Amino acid sequence: MRADRLLQLLFLLRRHGRLPARRLAELLEVSERTVLRDMEALSAAGVPVYCEQGRGGGCVLMEGYETDLSGLTSEEAQALFSWTTQGAAADLGLGAQLGTALTKLAATVPQPALERADALAAVVVVDRRRWFAAAEEVPLLPRLREAAMAGRRVRLGYASRGDESPGTRTVDPYGLVENAGRWYLLAAHRGVVKSFRVARIRSAEVLAEPARVPDDLDLAAEWRRVRAAFESGHEGVVVTVAVSPQAMQRFRLVASSQTATGTSLETVPPSPPSDPDAWPLLRLTVRARESAVALVLGFGGEVRLLAPVELLAAVRSRALAALRLHEEADGGPSLSAGRMGG
Repeated sequence: MRADRLLQLLFLLRRHGRLPARRLAELLEVSERTVLRDMEALSAAGVPVYCEQGRGGGCVLMEGYETDLSGLTSEEAQALFSWTTQGAAADLGLGAQLGTALTKLAATVPQPALERADALAAVVVVDRRRWFAAAEEVPLLPRLREAAMAGRRVRLGYASRGDESPGTRTVDPYGLVENAGRWYLLAAHRGVVKSFRVARIRSAEVLAEPARVPDDLDLAAEWRRVRAAFESGHEGVVVTVAVSPQAMQRFRLVASSQTATGTSLETVPPSPPSDPDAWPLLRLTVRARESAVALVLGFGGEVRLLAPVELLAAVRSRALAALRLHEEADGGPSLSAGRMGG
């Protein structure tokens, strides 16, 4: 522990040049006497540190002192210290450990490399969440991490989409995958490899029984296979819409979260050329038919569905049902439970 503290002390002095022993004691969570002993240890090891008494004094590292125990290049230091997306480590229960590890390493890196890393961190921010998507709560993720590393089977309480109550599944965990801000447990259930969304796991009991995991498992390759199989069964539906110019920016923003993987919004030229005041046409591939209907209806009279024609009936039916329901809320004639169910 003392070696760790000495590295942190050296890092703090390199960053600030001079700090009162009292402030260093607060940052390192030790006594001032311990700080002074650590200063003596650094000095005995050849590090040019000293203490100044009186007003404006404190613990000092001689200006210009450099050390490069890490062997990191400037670019390597930038890659490490400007990594702004530390959320994954925090989700896994390793956020604090990552912070202390970087602090220790920083004490061994040349100051110019740290300054360049700080400059990069000031102009780069990584946000892993999709638009309009709330951050998912994954309190069981650290437990799943430990189970996968220890090679133990896990009994899950898992709520699939649409389930009112979680079901029980005993799985062999292969590993964890973070995809666009969402965590998945890749595991075998009854011999079939599946992905389980961690936010839907309600309970996780780590069993003493060893997990059955292939000796030659390549987690990244297995995830690519499972993902490809899932996406091939959800090819989506190609939709053409006319969008009001006033709603175009909002529509692009919302629709981008609904488009199927590997697709984008395309501007469709009118054929034949139409009135210059006509609404622009867009084509996009939506992940599911229900998503396409909801997307169009969500913009009311600002988006018109043109294709596929077989979805027009669904859009009209949903719109009429919503209209009847809200007219009823305004005091119109009530619909019987039987008619509502129909």
